[in-house]
Amino acid sequence: MAYVINDNCVACGTCQSVCPTGAISEGDIYSIDPDVCISCGSCAEACPNEAITEG
Repeated sequence: MAYVINDNCVACGTCQSVCPTGAISEGDIYSIDPDVCISCGSCAEACPNEAITEG
């Protein structure tokens, strides 16, 4: 199951830099492409705001 980013996201970019598949895109809040996400959890572990959860 792909991870999702919620409204706690402050667009710091930490998650994007650790994603091994490049599934995370920039925006006002970042977003994760569920077709590219491999559910490794790297982004959730790296997020300083706990804005990423398993979807």
